[in-house]
Amino acid sequence: MEECYEYRQTVGFEETNMVGNVYYLNYLRWQSRCREMFLKDRASSVLEDLQQDLKLFTLKVDCEFFAELTAFDELSIRMRLIELAQTQLQFGFDYVRLAAGGETLVARGNQRVACMRGPNTRTSPARVPEALAKALQPYS
Repeated sequence: MEECYEYRQTVGFEETNMVGNVYYLNYLRWQSRCREMFLKDRASSVLEDLQQDLKLFTLKVDCEFFAELTAFDELSIRMRLIELAQTQLQFGFDYVRLAAGGETLVARGNQRVACMRGPNTRTSPARVPEALAKALQPYS
């Protein structure tokens, strides 16, 4: 089994809809949060680069749902690297409910990211920073 970066989340009431299940948009927010926490935990020098002129543009996001989540469910979001190209990355995300009786895969998602540099009005594709590529090696 491939190694994954794991971010844990307890579902709160604010993440559910009137019916009581998790609103779909939160799955996409959790993808972003998982990616951000990966940068903080495993590639902090990339965070410094983001303060300069590096930009990570999310090009595509998707999520397929298999089961419902509700308030106070314990959740593990597991990120892995699917593809590392010269200027783009693709991540896969498994959303796993954690319970005393075991784990349940409740959703699976993907995210494609482009590395860009330059001022906001004139950004252009840039190589994936070496520090980021190195930090992602164990998760491919």
